[in-house]
Amino acid sequence: MTINLTMALVLAVLYAVGFYLLMQRSLMRILLGIVILGHGSNLLLQTAGGPPARAPMLTSARPEEMADPLPQAMALTAIVITFALTTFLLALAYRSWTLLGHDEVRDDVEDRRIQRLERRLAESEEDAAEELEKEATQ
Repeated sequence: MTINLTMALVLAVLYAVGFYLLMQRSLMRILLGIVILGHGSNLLLQTAGGPPARAPMLTSARPEEMADPLPQAMALTAIVITFALTTFLLALAYRSWTLLGHDEVRDDVEDRRIQRLERRLAESEEDAAEELEKEATQ
């Protein structure tokens, strides 16, 4: 099976734009990134399914003429998952907008505190290792 170059480029652009938007701090951009990634996944599944063929009924066509129903079923599942994630992110964005007045994702204060604590711990371990080296050389 060969893939069409145009479809490969469209898939690459969809995934690149989706991941770029997913890395932003605005919840609406994250939402758009999820939607675009969902569309890219659906297009990938349909492209991987191959060209259109006959319905997979045992008495209507030979097995080599039948379409594979698995990519179509997986695409329907991906559509449902994308829809559920989209509604969840819309609810988060709405809640953030009503409470804070913006949809910007802020840094977690506790996460920053833990990072500072780990940095201090690593520095103290380096200092202790240097002192042990000095004592060993004396």
